Amino acid sequence: MNRTEFLSELGKLQRAYEAEQPSMGCIASTNVRACSHCMFSDDLTGCHHCTHCSSCTDSTNLSHSTGCTSCHSSAYLVDCTGCSKSAYLIRSIGCTECNYCFGCVGLAKKDFHILNVKYKRDEYFKKLKVLKKELGLD
Repeated sequence: MNRTEFLSELGKLQRAYEAEQPSMGCIASTNVRACSHCMFSDDLTGCHHCTHCSSCTDSTNLSHSTGCTSCHSSAYLVDCTGCSKSAYLIRSIGCTECNYCFGCVGLAKKDFHILNVKYKRDEYFKKLKVLKKELGLD
C-alpha cells in the first residue's frame, strides 16, 4: 500500500465514522452521538461518563446537567461552558471548583456568586429566585 492509497482509505474510514458517530456502552440514553458510557441521558454529542444529562456537548463526568459544552467532573450545571469540578452553576463560563454561582465568568474556588459578586448564602437564594423568574428560568 502506498501513501496515496493509505490516505484515501483513512479518509473513507473517517467520513464513515463522522457520518455514523457511534456510541459505546451507553445505557438508557437516546439521541447520543460519539459518546461513551453515558446513562439515562438525552441529546449528547462527544460526551463520556455523563449521567442524567441532556443537550450537552464535549463534556465528561457530568451528572444532572443540561445545555453544557466542554464541562467536566461537575453536577447540576445549566447552560454552562468550560466549567469543571463544580456544582449548581447556571449560565456560567470557565468556572473551576465553584458551587452555587449564576452568570459567573472565570471564577475559581468561589461559592454563592451572581455575576462574579459574592453574596451570603440566604441572600444568594433570594436573589436567584428573583433572577430566575425575571429570566424565565423557572
